[in-house]
Amino acid sequence: MCLAVPGRVMEIEERDGTRMATVDFGGVVKEVCLEYLPDLQVGEYAIVHVGFALQRLDEESARKTLDLFAELGLLQEEFGDPWALAAEAGGTSPTGGVDAAQEVQ
Repeated sequence: MCLAVPGRVMEIEERDGTRMATVDFGGVVKEVCLEYLPDLQVGEYAIVHVGFALQRLDEESARKTLDLFAELGLLQEEFGDPWALAAEAGGTSPTGGVDAAQEVQ
């Protein structure tokens, strides 16, 4: 699933003529393009989808949404290790073994 997730802008820099930001999504930090919100500033919140900041958001709304996503496990689904998530879905551990719960007794 691809979610639009609120995040807080930690740093902004220009790379090859493009404004980029380091954004914190409740503990997960990613790089985000600011081309759609060129006036976004450090400390502000934005809704981010597929690496692009799309809409400015107030802090209270951002925190409520992040808390809800975390409670539902959606942040792990969105930002978790894709190899570990695939292994869990397939009933194996990320190291390749079968989970104890999956073993035949």
